[in-house]
Amino acid sequence: MDQKNRNCDPEGARLPIKIDTTSNGEFEPVALAPRNDYANALAQEWAGENAKRTGRPRRDFMISGCGAATTLLAVNHANAMGEKPKTGGKFDVAPEAAFDEAAAAETLNGAEFIFDVQGHYVNPTGAWLRDVPAGANPFSGMQNSCVQNADKTDRAYLDCLGADQFIKDIFLDSDTDIMVLSFVPSPRDREPVTIEEADETRRIVDAMEGDHRLMLHGRVNPNQPGDLEDMDRLAADFPIAAWKTYTQWAPEGGSGFYMTDEPGEKMIEQARKLGVKNIAIHKGLAFGPKSYEHSLCSEIGEAAKRHPDINFILYHSGFDTQVSEEAFTPGEGKEAGMDVLCQSLIDAGVAPNSNVYAELGSTWRFLMRDPDQAAHALGKLVKYCGPDNVLWGTDSIWYGSPQDQIQAFRAFQISDDFQERHGYAAMTADLKAKIFGLNATRPYGISMEEIKKRADNDSLAKRKHAYLEKPDPSFATYGPKTRREFLNFKAQGG
Repeated sequence: MDQKNRNCDPEGARLPIKIDTTSNGEFEPVALAPRNDYANALAQEWAGENAKRTGRPRRDFMISGCGAATTLLAVNHANAMGEKPKTGGKFDVAPEAAFDEAAAAETLNGAEFIFDVQGHYVNPTGAWLRDVPAGANPFSGMQNSCVQNADKTDRAYLDCLGADQFIKDIFLDSDTDIMVLSFVPSPRDREPVTIEEADETRRIVDAMEGDHRLMLHGRVNPNQPGDLEDMDRLAADFPIAAWKTYTQWAPEGGSGFYMTDEPGEKMIEQARKLGVKNIAIHKGLAFGPKSYEHSLCSEIGEAAKRHPDINFILYHSGFDTQVSEEAFTPGEGKEAGMDVLCQSLIDAGVAPNSNVYAELGSTWRFLMRDPDQAAHALGKLVKYCGPDNVLWGTDSIWYGSPQDQIQAFRAFQISDDFQERHGYAAMTADLKAKIFGLNATRPYGISMEEIKKRADNDSLAKRKHAYLEKPDPSFATYGPKTRREFLNFKAQGG
């Protein structure tokens, strides 16, 4: 590990489970509830006490399993308090895990195959910067502790979002085995990461004998001139695993589209022709009032019914940060959020475990702050999309290393009360293993056994083994955290 990446948080000031207001840049940051603030403060207090109890320096305690367990126990405690406690779900961590490493490992460690189907990074020296106005600082809200050691030049902070940091956060500081590099919506001439640059990162990992550690999306916005025509080139020149599209996005002056509209149908037909039949669709996390309706999943059931040979992978699962996820009754759900997806599948007669997949990027990360919403969201997705059709995604690098999301998901359980009242499945180890990675092997057509066999012995695994002798996770998040940062981020080209 390079010296510049050492001592990320020497005082142990950052919590290992990051419940904060960070956004991925696609939605305005949402303030924490008082119980979230209390949980974070309590976790800081308990971490200090437990570090002393175990005789460790605070930083050493924070990077241990006991540090993560302490944080999750504080979250449970805060959520169970007040006149309206939130106990529909909780992080099932034994109290002794706060100071007993073996007890912490029993819940927070695991050997699951983790296939993250939504990852991002930014090329800090890409051609896209040529069109950014002088003096502008795109992605300026997305920075971490490596900035303090970067060269004091304009935009040096972008190095903290590049390929090197991506590899450290994803493959060294988390249990992720494989990830799909995805894209953000943008005009064709201003992509923060081009397909060529993403493929170069894939090749960097491959050069370390990390075969198949990274897979690629091909970005297609069929309402943008040139994108449909470019699908042939993408499929011919790159190992495209799926097509990524944003139904609510449009070029300046345009409007969004539905997958059942002409642009969507043309894209589906071209995907079929090219033999890449996975379409990853941004659904949820509305960009704002403009084209809000296109962020909903209202047409997905019909699109899936029309095209049973196409896999529709719904990024964010239709989740809306402004809509509280509650119990869903067919015919009586809200006309927003995940209820729209559930109703769309019912209306079209699309059965669970068919060709509609719900992906958890940014969604699970946001839900970690509210166990009731988390229980309802996961319960509904498993029930209506199917236990074989919920996919793991984190939207990292925007949230830093996804290890905290992984640990929190390992520990999460839906209460017996919610299971009985709403017909939700228990979050068993087998179900979590499916969601973590096994489910994604089907649409992406990969062999978990083959990937694990290679990953256990490749150069990246050896590098990680050496790194874990003295791990140095930053516990930092990189996205905008306030409305001002968010507006600045959007104005500066983010």
